[in-house]
Amino acid sequence: MSVNNPPLADLTKCMPKNKQQKQVTIDALTGGLKSAKGVVFANFQGLKVKESEELRNLCRAEKVIMLAAKKTLVSRALSAVGLSADPKKFSGGEAIFVAENDEIAPAKIVCQFARTHELATVFGGVLENKFIDAGMVKSLASLPGKKELLSKMVGSLNAPVSGFVNVLAGNLRNLVGVLNNIAKAKA
Repeated sequence: MSVNNPPLADLTKCMPKNKQQKQVTIDALTGGLKSAKGVVFANFQGLKVKESEELRNLCRAEKVIMLAAKKTLVSRALSAVGLSADPKKFSGGEAIFVAENDEIAPAKIVCQFARTHELATVFGGVLENKFIDAGMVKSLASLPGKKELLSKMVGSLNAPVSGFVNVLAGNLRNLVGVLNNIAKAKA
């Protein structure tokens, strides 16, 4: 993020009222979209306060920033980044979920929450500086997370080594067994 852009987390505190505040919001969104690994746009309008807080807690746990901004401001930020998506086509209110460390985290959180809350609707997202539709966001959500993939990779790397150790141990066990049988035969 450039020095002139405020952090995205600051946008969660207030909605812009005048032209200068709106420009600050656009700058922060633009910077956030440039540095984000994963972004999801969704509608959570009509949720109860308790449900909204539950969603925000899920986001905090995964280090995903959840914020709301006017569609015109999001549209300007998207065009500043070079994306041709038009958020004005999205129906209802819009929430933006941004993750700077994990590509899949926003999609997982939003889709998991949408399964249990029918008011939640996924509009689309941004991945690798390209707009993706709601179907692609749902496909991303079905992928294993970064930690799961890393643990599977470590297990895959460890499997040949542990297999080799078992083969060597098996040969030693067989040798000991043969020597024991020879000793019993001579006794």
